[in-house]
Amino acid sequence: MTILVTGATGTVGRLLVDELLAAGQQVRALTRNPDKAALPQGVEVVAGDITGPAAELEAAFRGVRAVHLITSAGDSYQPLPDPAGLVALAVASGVTRFTLLGSPVGQEAEAAVKDSGVAWTVLQPVEFMSNALGWAESIRSEGVVREPFGSSLSALVHEADIAAVAAVALTQDGHAGKEYPVTGPEALTIPQKVATIAEAAGRPVEYVELSEAEARKGWQEAGYFSEEDIEFFVLMGTNPPEIGYTVQPTVEQVTGRPARTFAQWAKENAQAFRD
Repeated sequence: MTILVTGATGTVGRLLVDELLAAGQQVRALTRNPDKAALPQGVEVVAGDITGPAAELEAAFRGVRAVHLITSAGDSYQPLPDPAGLVALAVASGVTRFTLLGSPVGQEAEAAVKDSGVAWTVLQPVEFMSNALGWAESIRSEGVVREPFGSSLSALVHEADIAAVAAVALTQDGHAGKEYPVTGPEALTIPQKVATIAEAAGRPVEYVELSEAEARKGWQEAGYFSEEDIEFFVLMGTNPPEIGYTVQPTVEQVTGRPARTFAQWAKENAQAFRD
């Protein structure tokens, strides 16, 4: 069975490629730039843009029986322009199973997969641990993290665990029609995350809590956040949804092993926070 991974060079997709290869699966990877993809030997790399017309991806779906589908793409994480057409093309090509990486802008894609008439599993990950890499520059240069809403909790998840859950759902029975919230094994505040990074990197890191007004000003001055984005950030900080900080046993239930901790992630990425 050939499995197509869309977003194959992305944060989760790249790790899913590794998971599937390790399980002995035939993997086809969709990427806009095959020459720059740097994917492992044994992966069939095909050129294609998931944000383009669905009909242009006919060759990518040919001979594929399972697909991992992302619901947004590009630097601005825009929703797919024609998810219904994309899913219909996949099913017409012989796809019988989907996993879908849910996102706030992915409702149309999720509906298309659920209405496809074939097996589907929706993954609903919370905050990615890799978001902490956004602090790397300030930690390296100043030894400081400046963020608002320090007491807000997050059950942040290791990207490799999202990939591991997807790999099982793509290759094993028993996961059709399931919506899986995917979290890490603990809910942490921002100071706790900062302290974990400091320990892993072997250096002091100070947490400076910004006021809401200071945070708003910073986001506005950054120049690339809309007012809607900023209101969303404030809402998530002041009144986060329960799913974002509630630890779920999904990773262990699906994969048979515990979810990775933030301390594990920090050790793996410690060099990013060092001088």
